[in-house]
Amino acid sequence: MTEYDFADRVERVSPSATLAISNKAAELEADGIDVVDLSVGAPDFDTPQNIKDAAEEALEAGHTGYTSSPGIPKLREAIAEKFAADGLDQYGPENVMVTPGGKQGLFELFQTLIQEGDEVVLLDPAWVSYEAMAKIAGADLKRVDTAAHDFQLEPALDDLTETVSDETDMLVVNSPGNPHGAVYSDAALEGVRDLAVEHDMLVISDEIYKEIVYDDVEMTSLGTLDGMEDRTLTLNGFSKAYAMTGWRLGYFGAPEEIVEQAGKIHGHSVSCAVNFVQHAGVEALQNTDEAVVEMRDAFERRRDFLIDEFESRGVDIVEPKGAFYMMLPVDDDDQAWCEDAIGGAHVATVPGSAFGTPGYARLSYAKSTDRLQEALDRLEEADLL
Repeated sequence: MTEYDFADRVERVSPSATLAISNKAAELEADGIDVVDLSVGAPDFDTPQNIKDAAEEALEAGHTGYTSSPGIPKLREAIAEKFAADGLDQYGPENVMVTPGGKQGLFELFQTLIQEGDEVVLLDPAWVSYEAMAKIAGADLKRVDTAAHDFQLEPALDDLTETVSDETDMLVVNSPGNPHGAVYSDAALEGVRDLAVEHDMLVISDEIYKEIVYDDVEMTSLGTLDGMEDRTLTLNGFSKAYAMTGWRLGYFGAPEEIVEQAGKIHGHSVSCAVNFVQHAGVEALQNTDEAVVEMRDAFERRRDFLIDEFESRGVDIVEPKGAFYMMLPVDDDDQAWCEDAIGGAHVATVPGSAFGTPGYARLSYAKSTDRLQEALDRLEEADLL
């Protein structure tokens, strides 16, 4: 049998833990077993009808070919308008790159700005792909734990201060966050700003869940702070807020020089995002506010339902203020707990160790209340709660 010599960049990373659990759930379902899948970060709502109609109209109008690599002008302009509405006036259309999903945008930024031996700092628990993409780019990783502070960054600023240095090239900030749903305070972001300026480092601000916040919390975009205009790379997309996971449409805003250099990787890899999907993206940004609020409110009701249910069972959960995840404290061997949950209770979750924080399981509450209740009942029956 032929032996293959795989590239070091591939050997550095492991398969996605979230996708591995999702694949296991799919296998069980293919065997006729009903699985309550709380592992995947995908809204359970259909894409709003006006967005689907816009895609159909774009198809009928013949928008089926290549577009300019960074995106159609109408979408880049609409994204720049959204950035401006959020206080990010530094991003004009020329500062926007439209990508096939937010992941691609993140990948391009790492590939453009990080090289072998550069230092990247992550805030744990951190979304699984940050580590993988940083390692593919050749980065050396340092990590700062926030779990001991209810996943908040502000009380962990001393640890962050001790971790970053003049050797740090990049910090990744995700607020509202996956997997914990925390929204970082303005004081925390100001602390990040002070460190970024002091150590002359770049910060990726992943704001993919920006539209999904609860309890009248107002989320500040890092790039609006003084001194961060040219240091912040703001990542966002359509998957979460607009229930467009399968459409694969994302974007980032960055200084024009970075967009130009990232464009080399973009052009030689994906060429461009799908033409008619970009037209649907314009519709999403301009005419879907009401549907976004309705979906957000549904997520908030589900969060409240789970918090109450766990409290009634004596389980202490840190209440998320955004996104649609929560971290459930489990046994020290969270991998075994999650395997028992899917194998014995047919409830799919993701071990916290995949995010750098063992002792937890991540639950996605992007499911109906009935399905969430079913998951709780099954876990309780299997003596996992």
